Amino acid sequence: MNHSYSVDPGDPDAPYLSFWRERHLCTLTTLRPDGTPHLVPVGVTYDPGARLARVITNKESAKVRHVLAAGPEGAAVAVCQVDGRRWATLEGRAVVRTEREHVEEAERRYAERYGRQPSPNPSRVAIEITLTRAMGRG
Repeated sequence: MNHSYSVDPGDPDAPYLSFWRERHLCTLTTLRPDGTPHLVPVGVTYDPGARLARVITNKESAKVRHVLAAGPEGAAVAVCQVDGRRWATLEGRAVVRTEREHVEEAERRYAERYGRQPSPNPSRVAIEITLTRAMGRG
């Protein structure tokens, strides 16, 4: 039996990609300044062609503070979703994007995946995760 759950984040197989297109609540794990994990529920979109995952959030959130505290090289983070025996984790370096075009792209992808337009929020930013690793079973 194959117990390797490694996936190429830029070229996932069809079941894995399909799983990331279904509507699922996800989690985002960031690290606090003391190194302890901070895990919160979020909506995540996955763009394997760009090797990016995106999360929209308020610029005042703890997750944004954690990413910013890591410095310009970005923060090591993971996003995950689970549905019964199916699970998927994406890992990478996160940065906070405040540029309108990046936030609008993240909002567009969120609306596409979750079937609803996010409510207007002038404090919204996008966390963009440049993917370095993926694993799971779609």
